[in-house]
Order: sequence, then C-alpha cells, then structure tokens
Amino acid sequence: MPAGPVGAAEVVSLDGLGNAEFGATEEDLTRRGVLRTDVDACGPTLAGHGSVSPIFVDDRLVLLWLDDPMSTPEGITVGTPVDAVHAAYPSVVDLDAPQEMHRFYGLLARSGDRAYLFLHDGSTVREIIAGYADWARRLFDEGYGPC
Repeated sequence: MPAGPVGAAEVVSLDGLGNAEFGATEEDLTRRGVLRTDVDACGPTLAGHGSVSPIFVDDRLVLLWLDDPMSTPEGITVGTPVDAVHAAYPSVVDLDAPQEMHRFYGLLARSGDRAYLFLHDGSTVREIIAGYADWARRLFDEGYGPC
C-alpha cells in the first residue's frame, strides 16, 4: 500500500503542478505570475512553491525537482519506502547509481513521454523529479542537480 501524503502535501501530476505545465515557456510562466526570478534562490522558482525547482531546456519547462511536502497522485513523497514505489508503479524501472560516484539509485516510473524519477538510498525515497521521461533519464545519467 503506497504511503499517503504527509501534512499539507501538494500533488504533482505528469502534466505539471497547478498552472505550471510541462512544455510551457519561461516567458509565459513569468507573464502569468507562475515563475519568479526575483527570489534569492539558485534559479527561478514557482510562485508559492518553495519546495519545487523548475528545470528548463530551450526555454521550456521539462522537469520539476520536488522536495517535501510534494506528492505524486499515488501518495509517494520524500521519505516513502522504496517498496511502496514498486507497489504504486508496478512497471517501474530500477536504475543503478554509477559505481565511481556517490549518487542515489533511481526508479523511473514512465507513462508515455512523461515520468517520475525517484532517487533513493536503497530503502527510502530521497528526491523526486517529475516531467519528460527522456530528460528525467538524462538527469539521472548525467548527475544534474536543481541548482
């Protein structure tokens, strides 16, 4: 049984978060007041979502790097046991961390061209990335961070 969202968790779907849709441009999100660049952070942030880091490629929102208290629709959050991820996403693919680096293992739950990437330490989810599957896989392979 998947773990439920803790406290005031917000749900991030494979379409995006609220009115921050995957594929939207930085310009459009800024114009609509969804994207803020005036905050002291490592990059632009989503208005009202300090625990979400947007990742843009070629001016398009391709990934959201999520932290607590964000949740998937299936109730997976940072801190969820890996077994619950396997139960919630039966077709999840295990990704091994590179041997020469100190990085988390991954679980890629893909649906069409979108996916959740769950970074874990072998027992517990430590980070969640949502968005386009190819970019999530590339992030895992290349070791990119939200900053």
